[in-house]
Amino acid sequence: MAMWIQAQQLQGDALHQMQALYGQHFPIEVRHYLAQWIENQLWDSVELENPGEEVKAKRLLDSLVAELQKKAQVQGGEDGFLLKIKLGHYANQFKSTYDRCPLELVRCIRHILQSEKRLVQDATNASCGTEGQSMDTLSQRHQQINQAFEELRLATQETENELRKIQHSQEYFIIQYQENLRIQAQITSLASLPAAERTQREPALQSKRATVETWLAREASTLQKYRLVNTFLFHLSYFILVTLAYIIISILCLGLSEQHQKTLALLRKQQTLILDEELIQWKRRQQLAGNGGPHEGGLDVLQSWCEKLADLIWQNRQQIRRCEHLTQQLPLPGPMEELLGKLNADITDIISALVTSTFIIEKQPPQVLKTQTKFAATVRLLVGGKLNVHMNPPQVKAIIVSEQQAKALLKNESTHSESSGEILNNNCVMEYHQATGTLSAHFRNMSLKRIKRSDRRGAESVTEEKFTVLFESQFSVGGNELVFHVKTLSLPVVVIVHGSQDNNATATVLWDNAFAEPGYFGLCKQHQAQDMLLSKPNGTFLLRFSDSEIGGITIAWVAENPNKSGCRFNYMCFINVFGLLNANTNQLHYC
Repeated sequence: MAMWIQAQQLQGDALHQMQALYGQHFPIEVRHYLAQWIENQLWDSVELENPGEEVKAKRLLDSLVAELQKKAQVQGGEDGFLLKIKLGHYANQFKSTYDRCPLELVRCIRHILQSEKRLVQDATNASCGTEGQSMDTLSQRHQQINQAFEELRLATQETENELRKIQHSQEYFIIQYQENLRIQAQITSLASLPAAERTQREPALQSKRATVETWLAREASTLQKYRLVNTFLFHLSYFILVTLAYIIISILCLGLSEQHQKTLALLRKQQTLILDEELIQWKRRQQLAGNGGPHEGGLDVLQSWCEKLADLIWQNRQQIRRCEHLTQQLPLPGPMEELLGKLNADITDIISALVTSTFIIEKQPPQVLKTQTKFAATVRLLVGGKLNVHMNPPQVKAIIVSEQQAKALLKNESTHSESSGEILNNNCVMEYHQATGTLSAHFRNMSLKRIKRSDRRGAESVTEEKFTVLFESQFSVGGNELVFHVKTLSLPVVVIVHGSQDNNATATVLWDNAFAEPGYFGLCKQHQAQDMLLSKPNGTFLLRFSDSEIGGITIAWVAENPNKSGCRFNYMCFINVFGLLNANTNQLHYC
């Protein structure tokens, strides 16, 4: 109940976001009248990925329906009569909607409660001023993103208004053009009529023709803004005026295209900020969570940003296509066709990057993977609902690949995904959850049947060999107008066949999670250290784990060679580092 009381005090954009959580799938009246009961239930105890939990979810559904019916029965009075009917209707609606899929009800309510909690916490932090420096930075970054979206919305609306004006002008011009052709044909046909009849009908036709040509001349006068014509052009023939009208529309379309170029630049900047910074940071937090770090957080905010991007990109793409259609109706030689073609290609590249980058792994498979053991994973498309991908539900396939194959895929050196093992139950259809607006595929019963290992060298152990689970699919957007082949790689996994290998495999995973981020170098060989220091000035040093002494740390640095020209590399290895921490200098040795 306390959460709902706080939620009702939200204001502005937070209040609108809270209201948007509710709808036909879960009416806000149910949340209001059953607030205490809803908040007292253990919704988080239900494992949504486990079909065996449907029994528990069914009990929660039946309890919810019973509570609604009970609440309806106690309503009295004139106002209570309408509420009684409404609550009874909601009880029947829940029963018919979720009876066959009670887990969806749990998913819906969990999403609502988590979103409410986040909105209330954000509002509380903002009002009390208890946010730390990191929270202030986060709020400022989110505010900048939202301001950029508002700027993009206004720019898109401006180009939409300009496009409508051009379309209206062109349609009116075509009507006038056809009318003038009809009048011209009638005037020509007067020559075959008797003189008396011709004299009677010709003035009216000439008057109509003059009206049309006056309009064309008036439109031509707008060209003076572009310094393309002089006053004497207003007295030219009808055919020249027609050409001028064509040019007017072409100039307007050219100006519109220039506006679209600016909008596309803003879209690229915003998309880079969201995909290359915010989404990458979320993935990094997800990776560190595998080492026991804090939870990476939900995807609701990221999805809302990605959906706004998708909406704006698609609107601009439709505008560009409409502009292409207008120029095809009135073709003129010039740069328009080439410019619009480039804009269309650019906007398609932008939407392609958005779709392929927002196909992510929401729930990672276990990073220590034992053969013949069931495991689960969840993939999600953050823009699936906005682009209506769910209208043609795509199928996702999971295969396991080696580290070398994964590197080749990341470098686009390999388009064919060859498996390094066999995963059972590795196909899943993506489902759209209307209550949460998410499009995802839940792999619940995958199992690694066999693994194909690479040739190992020296003392390399099987628990040091890394693999990854590759998820791939194909999405159709805009009624099969655009088709995207998407792939995403899981965090590195180590495959084991016996429980005794678990500790060593976990060590490999922990190391990779900690040092896999660009800028970190896990293990550095001596020749690699020398190569990195080769171009550095004197005094530059590098600290690395020794590859010859167990537990040793080697320092390499660059210094002048007193005997010869150039520089020399110096190496010093410290053994028993923990002893150094105790300041025991007797345990210091040189390698």
